[in-house]
Amino acid sequence: MKALEKKILEEGSILPGGIIKVNSFLNQNIDVGFLMEMGKEIASIYSKEKIDKILTIESSGIAIAVAAAMQMGVPVLFAKKHKPSNIPGKVLTAPIHSYTHNNDYTAVVSADFLKEGERVLLVDDFLANGAALEGLIEIVNQAKAVVVGAAIAIEKGFQDGGKRIRAKGIRVESLAIVESMTDDSVIFK
Repeated sequence: MKALEKKILEEGSILPGGIIKVNSFLNQNIDVGFLMEMGKEIASIYSKEKIDKILTIESSGIAIAVAAAMQMGVPVLFAKKHKPSNIPGKVLTAPIHSYTHNNDYTAVVSADFLKEGERVLLVDDFLANGAALEGLIEIVNQAKAVVVGAAIAIEKGFQDGGKRIRAKGIRVESLAIVESMTDDSVIFK
């Protein structure tokens, strides 16, 4: 999506350590009109697939998941990063290591909201090392649901997450793929 690449170059910033900061339009301060365009693009990419539900992880993936779900007419389910006391009954869980925050957490979804046989699209804002997506895949597998694919806003193609997920036979479609970056430039695939 050329418009996303342009937005990253014009409004994003690069931090040391290979971090792309897009909180001016996607992660904290949300450009809702642009977000809806991203949702339309995801819906278009997956228009030939039957999708029952979108699954993401809190918190930055929620906005883009909602934009895509609105275009597709399906509900959004998001995994919490810790089991709160108000989720009774059976839960589906997966351990995830956050490279950005350098910590481990357990993603949690109530089993009431993810049913056997449901066709699930995974949506997230970034794909780098793939740990979050792998955790979501594990949760879908525990529910005996089906991963239709993954839609990502920004993929760091120079890291191995996308390659690992695709090697599992899962379709991954990213709106922008960063091929390489330095502390002051970004090259898109």
